[in-house]
Amino acid sequence: MVNPNKNIYRASLILSFLVLNGGIIYGISQLFLFLNTGADRTSMLHLTKKSQQVYLPKIVWKDTLNPGRPMEAQTLSDIQQNYLDAWYVKQVAYKTNDSFGINDFYTQSARKNLYKTIDNNTFKKYHIDGTTTKHTTYLDFYSADGQLVVFTDKDVREYQKIYKEENLVFEAETHASYKIMMLLEDGFWKIRHMVKERYIPLQDSITSNKKAVVVDDKLIVNGESFHIKGINYYPQKSPWDMFGDHFDINVIAKDFEIIKNAGLNTIRIFIQYEDFGKATVLHNKLTKLKNVLDLASQEDLQVVVTLFDFYGDYSILDWTLTHRHAEQIVSRFKDHDAILAWDLKNEPNLDFQNRGKDRVLSWLKEMCNQIRSFDPNHLITIGWSDPESMQLLSEEMDFLSFHYYRSIDDFIDVYDKLLSNTNKPVLLQEFGISSNKGLWSPFGTSEEDQASYYRDFQKLLATRKLHYMSWTLYDFTEVPTAVVGKLPWRKHQQKHFGFIDKDGKKKKAFAFITAK
Repeated sequence: MVNPNKNIYRASLILSFLVLNGGIIYGISQLFLFLNTGADRTSMLHLTKKSQQVYLPKIVWKDTLNPGRPMEAQTLSDIQQNYLDAWYVKQVAYKTNDSFGINDFYTQSARKNLYKTIDNNTFKKYHIDGTTTKHTTYLDFYSADGQLVVFTDKDVREYQKIYKEENLVFEAETHASYKIMMLLEDGFWKIRHMVKERYIPLQDSITSNKKAVVVDDKLIVNGESFHIKGINYYPQKSPWDMFGDHFDINVIAKDFEIIKNAGLNTIRIFIQYEDFGKATVLHNKLTKLKNVLDLASQEDLQVVVTLFDFYGDYSILDWTLTHRHAEQIVSRFKDHDAILAWDLKNEPNLDFQNRGKDRVLSWLKEMCNQIRSFDPNHLITIGWSDPESMQLLSEEMDFLSFHYYRSIDDFIDVYDKLLSNTNKPVLLQEFGISSNKGLWSPFGTSEEDQASYYRDFQKLLATRKLHYMSWTLYDFTEVPTAVVGKLPWRKHQQKHFGFIDKDGKKKKAFAFITAK
């Protein structure tokens, strides 16, 4: 009689032998494949993906003519990409004090100084958080064998923050000019020499055709004094998703007619960063935005366009991504007569705690510079969530904007204090009260209370001739969780700020949507 345990033991040995040999054969085959194909440097470093997603400084070739061998379009593209990759890996290396990737984009002689800087910073516990925002390049020489290129980067705009441990010790935005030599090695262009030269500022070729200007504390639009009487706008069926799948220009046309007939002259709309495609703005979104702006122009409504809604990174290495986003939108509409102003960000001070105040303010300041370079024709502001933040970056703004949801009794004192600290126009960009009395808010305000609030507030606004934009035209049936969170009483409150209820009926407050 055969012992069954012995058979099981033999079967286990045979099975183990087969698995072991299979694993050895598979390992040898993979090693053989790797040795024959070579390691893909871009896949190891993920540089192709990273450079597309997080490092997109503006680069402009002003001259690509070469007296000897003509520069091929694909070669120029490769040189540009590897040049920007070289800048990117240097910025990452200086931030992390890790030289990973330097070998792949700098020749042996060029990387000596980089290693020296990294070692010195590591020893002294420094690190540098930086980026470049613009390059303006001129081709000087391209060798006949296609192995060497020399060009001048005449306007490198670089921003850096230098930290000792975690303490900021220096911050600067610089402009520089570099002479660059790159060699083609193993299919990649590497920096051989990078020599800093005397910087000569380039003339900006953008011409101005301003439609709105600030004179003293007055807004002047098309040569006449302009008083903003406006409203924050979302279509009723698609709040916080105006340009999404439910976009309907006919619905928006009817709403604009309501707004105009109510005596208002300005609307504020919102561009969500991810929804519009981040660094690669979606064509269909630009088309929808153009349709809205064209419609506003037909109704003689001015538009404040709030950019970067729901954006919250602000990290320096992410800057160039946001610059490309802004460039595609702002450059496209820099001559549109419906736009009154670009609002850089809605309530960015709410990100101070999680992202850091200095980090947010640095991003805003540079974004202001970027937008002015794309569009010299329109005004710039920032929609701060409270009066106290309004003075931040006030020198960079054309007019100052703040939101107010506090007691109406304190408003005049708050407003007069704001005026005492600025000589620029001031916009009350958001204010309002919800008629949210009900199951979730038994002690909330009713529609009668809402009407009284606007009646009294409009009297104050008329007395001070204050620019204003109320929140908002409609009550909403749905409010995204990303806006106010999951708590049902907060959602309920946000649903009832409108002058028109969910059934399309004008509420009592509509009589006071503007001063009479």
